[in-house]
Amino acid sequence: MQDLIAEKEEKISLDDVYHEPKGGETPLEAKLAMTKFKLALEYLKQNQKESALSELDDAFRYDPDNYLIRKQRWYIRHPEKFTPTIDLTWQQQQLEIERADELADCGPDGCKIPGTD
Repeated sequence: MQDLIAEKEEKISLDDVYHEPKGGETPLEAKLAMTKFKLALEYLKQNQKESALSELDDAFRYDPDNYLIRKQRWYIRHPEKFTPTIDLTWQQQQLEIERADELADCGPDGCKIPGTD
């Protein structure tokens, strides 16, 4: 990181990977997911949390392995788990719960998204 700041390097790679596509989504689905994610961020800027969650839930349908989307949904629904410090243990537990729910809620019409009713 210091090399990037000192302009010794043009780019760096992060060790913590938030999103690594598994190839399940099509390029169009990936673009739709990111478009909906960006729209959700705009709604958040306007303090329209329900609209933001709706867009994030749609984005999650297109790209369920994207942790930026998943974590943004968590942050809106459970802000106390992110401030004043991020509760990583809770996040891991939440991920395990959601993964189990995702497997249980899958059927011929697709999968139910955790956190939605």
